[in-house]
Amino acid sequence: MTSTAAESAAQAVHALTSADRLVEIRRHLHRHPELSNEEYETTEYILSVLKQAGVKITDYGLKTGVIAEIGGLQGGPVIALRADIDALPIQEETGLPYASLHPGKMHACGHDFHTAALLGAAYQLKEQERSLKGTVRLLFQPAEEKAKGAQQIIAAGALENVRAVIGMHNKPDLPVGTIGIKEGPLMAAADGFVVEIRGAGSHAAVPEAGVDPIVAASHIVTALQSVISRNVSSLNSAVISVTQIHSGNSWNIIPETAVFEGTIRTFDEDVRSKVLQRFEEVVTGVAAALGAKANVRWIGGPPPVINDALLARLGEQTAANLGYTSLKPAPSPAGEDFAFYQKVVPGLFVFTGTAGSREWHHPAFELDEAALPVGAGFYSDLAMRVLEHFSAEEGVHHG
Repeated sequence: MTSTAAESAAQAVHALTSADRLVEIRRHLHRHPELSNEEYETTEYILSVLKQAGVKITDYGLKTGVIAEIGGLQGGPVIALRADIDALPIQEETGLPYASLHPGKMHACGHDFHTAALLGAAYQLKEQERSLKGTVRLLFQPAEEKAKGAQQIIAAGALENVRAVIGMHNKPDLPVGTIGIKEGPLMAAADGFVVEIRGAGSHAAVPEAGVDPIVAASHIVTALQSVISRNVSSLNSAVISVTQIHSGNSWNIIPETAVFEGTIRTFDEDVRSKVLQRFEEVVTGVAAALGAKANVRWIGGPPPVINDALLARLGEQTAANLGYTSLKPAPSPAGEDFAFYQKVVPGLFVFTGTAGSREWHHPAFELDEAALPVGAGFYSDLAMRVLEHFSAEEGVHHG
């Protein structure tokens, strides 16, 4: 690269680190939301912005999503920073001038914020690439909302040689300039279930001639409320919610089947295993007692997000060094597929305050864009701190 070209690239990187540029990126992404595994235009846009900054793109054979790397000029450990890039099937109701241009699709969970913040961190890290004590691998992950994207990234091999992975999520109920950092459980395992109760249909006037699946389903739903209260310690958190039930199509016919669905949320793998086991035992046992048969189909979700203690401590130090307020947030019962990474390598997932008036997945969801530089700065400074820690631990010397 000629000196003039190098200077131009440096100027481009510097321009990209500005708060205004991060807002511009976030708003472009917000206008053009794409659903899980359909993030083709989003992928191309991320690639174009990274290439503008001279960031190295690595090919892991992904259909959507981007993997890139910064650093490694002097060897050293590898760590990863992750942002999710997909949107939700929600009709936006914000009335913003940069609202979604795609009907029925919206960045209602703030993944546009996460992506813009990680791009901002990439620019900052690129500016300091020669002094990085290792490599920062950037994971722009698809399909978080389907809880499939992290597994796609892992299967592609993008966590190979990675010592630690760091991610963040916007938090509307925290003020801008606040980072929620907590070691241990932060977000819940999210398991879904579909239960089919099979009885025997009959005329509604002669119920004794059949086996009523609606009565059986009703007893099962009631009995399930005791799974948590009588099998989980009061010191642990868990919930079972039945969210829909369907059966029959006529006022004078007892149907053959009844189906109900819902979710189970837990914060501990042992508790998760116990609750799922007791769920099946209660469902099949109560159904049998009433003469019916039951089948449970599980919709596998992510495991709980369990933060590494060392990384949490380094995160708190980073927040203090940057002048941000760090606090220990209450665990969230929402699920997050970042947890799959933590099954492979130590990880830290934090909440970044965005002072929003609505919660995630609301059609009027919005956030304060003043939090973009906070997220970008925290990403990049923590990456450098973690690399320094691992380099010192490994006795790596950089000349």
